Amino acid sequence: MAVPKHTQRGSRGGATKPLIVTLVVIVVIAALGFAYASPYIALNNLKRAADARDAQTVNQYVDFPALRESLKEQVAGLLTRRLGAHSNGNPLAAIGAMIGVALIGPLVDAYATPDGVAALLNGMPPRGDPGERPPAPPAANKPSDAAATAPAPAAPPAGNAANGNANATPPQPPQTSAGYRGLNEFVVTYQHGAGDARYSAIFQREGIFTWKLAAVNLNE
Repeated sequence: MAVPKHTQRGSRGGATKPLIVTLVVIVVIAALGFAYASPYIALNNLKRAADARDAQTVNQYVDFPALRESLKEQVAGLLTRRLGAHSNGNPLAAIGAMIGVALIGPLVDAYATPDGVAALLNGMPPRGDPGERPPAPPAANKPSDAAATAPAPAAPPAGNAANGNANATPPQPPQTSAGYRGLNEFVVTYQHGAGDARYSAIFQREGIFTWKLAAVNLNE
């Protein structure tokens, strides 16, 4: 006996609805997962671009006007705390404050750059020292070229490892932690050791999936 056409359509429609619902659920879960991971992806992309001094990509992940304002405020606070700790009624404190204010502009100009962003994301924040600049990018010389031109190192004297060279350890990378501090704020905190001061790089959400480095906190 032939099956009525309307019954065939009904069974096809009934089988299609669960498939559509499943696809919608999968898309929603994937979108939520990507939204949650988006600041981690932005941090990774920005660090790689900053280390490579890829200015075009860095510009996509940094809100430089906001970062400049934050650096200006944070460096001013850093110098104020330093002067307050060392003034102790010293009449030269006012002169020191004037010198400190003069340092802020050049220091902010130096750190609101791809070099400065690379320093911030590698555990090297501004310290407020005179003439301070972020470290330059690594030399572009190939290791083979350097090995060909460099003289052979002399053998160290016996017992040297037990003296000064034992303490000549390369600087260790900072300890980092990252996470949300609200729906629209993502913070990366850096610390070199248990007794060292911490600082943080702050990303702000723009839209749903876009994050940009917009501020620092040098007194975390």
